[in-house]
Amino acid sequence: MLELLKEIILDSQNEELFLGTRRHLKHQSVKGKAFVCIGVRRCGKSTLMAQIMSELSSKGVSRKNILYLNFFDDRLDTLKEGKLSLVTEAFFSLYPEKKSKERIYLFFDELQEMAGWEKYVDRLLRTENCDVFISGSSAKLLSREISTQMRGRSLAWELFPFSFTEFLDYRRIEHKAMTSKNRHLVQNAFDNYFTVGGFPEAMDMADKLRIMTHQEYFNSILHRDIIERFDAIHPKAVVQLGHRLVNNIASLHSLNRLTDYLKSSGYKLSKAFVKDCLEWSNDAFLFFPVKINSPSVSKQNANPQKIYAIDHSLVKSVSSSVLLNKGHLLENLVFCHLRRKTDKIWYHRTMNGKETDFVYLSEDKKLLPVQVCYSLADPGTRKRELSALVEASREIGSKTATVVTYSEEENLKTDGVEITAIPAWKYCIRFAP
Repeated sequence: MLELLKEIILDSQNEELFLGTRRHLKHQSVKGKAFVCIGVRRCGKSTLMAQIMSELSSKGVSRKNILYLNFFDDRLDTLKEGKLSLVTEAFFSLYPEKKSKERIYLFFDELQEMAGWEKYVDRLLRTENCDVFISGSSAKLLSREISTQMRGRSLAWELFPFSFTEFLDYRRIEHKAMTSKNRHLVQNAFDNYFTVGGFPEAMDMADKLRIMTHQEYFNSILHRDIIERFDAIHPKAVVQLGHRLVNNIASLHSLNRLTDYLKSSGYKLSKAFVKDCLEWSNDAFLFFPVKINSPSVSKQNANPQKIYAIDHSLVKSVSSSVLLNKGHLLENLVFCHLRRKTDKIWYHRTMNGKETDFVYLSEDKKLLPVQVCYSLADPGTRKRELSALVEASREIGSKTATVVTYSEEENLKTDGVEITAIPAWKYCIRFAP
């Protein structure tokens, strides 16, 4: 096994790195802590690892000081029996002069497949002159589990499918200096992004293949990252719940109603099981719950939650709804945009019962309200959406508010609140994570 490991290490050091599109994740490594990249399947975690390796090389780090292993490689199955120490043994038998004298950089993909990996990484960080980078399936690399198992020796970084600005970089469309020409290109690109979504692998596929690919992602996450990972006792109920949520995205869901829905389908299950399912879905980066804005935790838990998915185009591909609500898809897109910035996001219901889609905590610790409305052209819709936004702004103490539309733009002042109606493409660029 030692000789095979040496061969795999040397092969990886001589391979040309696939860098893809540069991700906008503002990451950094900290000495003594493992860099852990978590995120949904197929969002580009391995490519991010290659980009970090390339950055190290550009700073003068020799490829011989960089070790990369993908533990999904069947040749490494023997290491699953707790023999991870062979990895560093093989590396230092290749480069004995580097032991303790030179800093080495260890990149482990799908490391969670190996038994005892946490103790192995912990020992590396304590005893070797090294930086450790880990990526893998999100459901097996949960940030809350890592913080316990790694005893403070890790920092978890979340990676999502492409944001709109990353999508523009992928399409090689300039967006930092806007001209009349590239403004038109950017707007057309947003139409495309609204259709194909942000999963890197699926963006250039024909419609049928993209839909099939998204459906395969969805099923893999449900079965491998949720049902198998958490040993769900009602696997069919988990699948049915997943389809229920994706068919009613950006809508309010209560535990009682979801439980009653599954019970009406013949499943003998508890509300606690449904609650677990929602938490597992969040752990797997498939669905994200948004609670009501309230200082009371009991009120947050007692009220229905709004549910959003990891990607708006995946929703379209999986949903069985013939006429999927474009407003809800746009709302899902805006949620993912905000979620890349922060997890401090709520929906707001005013004292008069009017609802605003999002209230989020900005970097300067201010609560900011955001309403999503596909179009403000209809007078009734305009009045309803803006009045809810004004009331929410007053209740949270914000003098400014934003309405994200698909293509409309205007500035207005209503009852002392400055409201900016902004097209989604411009909002995603101007307020990029």
